[in-house]
Amino acid sequence: MLSIIEHVVLFRIKEDVPQSAIDSMVKQVNSLISLEEPLHLTMGPLVSIQSSNSISSFNFTHMIHSRFRSKEDLHAYAVHPTHLAVIKDNKPIVDETMALNWVTEVHDNDLVLQHGSAMQVVFFKLKEGLGEEVKDEVLKGISGIQHQFNCGENFSPGRAKGFSIGSLSVFPSLRELHEVDSHEEFRKYDTNDKVKENLDTVLVLGYVSHNPTSP
Repeated sequence: MLSIIEHVVLFRIKEDVPQSAIDSMVKQVNSLISLEEPLHLTMGPLVSIQSSNSISSFNFTHMIHSRFRSKEDLHAYAVHPTHLAVIKDNKPIVDETMALNWVTEVHDNDLVLQHGSAMQVVFFKLKEGLGEEVKDEVLKGISGIQHQFNCGENFSPGRAKGFSIGSLSVFPSLRELHEVDSHEEFRKYDTNDKVKENLDTVLVLGYVSHNPTSP
């Protein structure tokens, strides 16, 4: 097993942006795999986004999923001039962003997602004012429910919009992802009282890895 950092960034692209500009941004971001730090990196459009909170509006359109060896490598990537140049070039077409980072473990063979594989990413927002002990219990509860997936506590709250836990599961293709009942995804957190009473919002995202990614 390898200890890694999961880095997930959501984007909402402005509605009036030409498709050519969006394609250019996706190409630029995907080219960042050539940097030394990312172990895996892919960007593309979301295939689905649903929230358990009907009054919340989450209309992100695209996602970056990348993996790093350590927090230090993630930081080095974040401040790399090439990465910063891509951010600057595409800032005019981006309306909003959101990002979560968490530490987890994956098998060596699962480090890099294959082209065409699908992901379900789930973000969890806890109710305000919870103590660290309660947060730890909720994380353990979610980890127990999410036994087939990797799961961890976000360590970069500045861009997370109040979400504090992330999980990620991988499917061979979009077909298998579509077989997952998103409503059941929401319902299963009601089976754990500790999770149910402290959970504010669950955000479920679907994504397909578009490019083989290797440095």
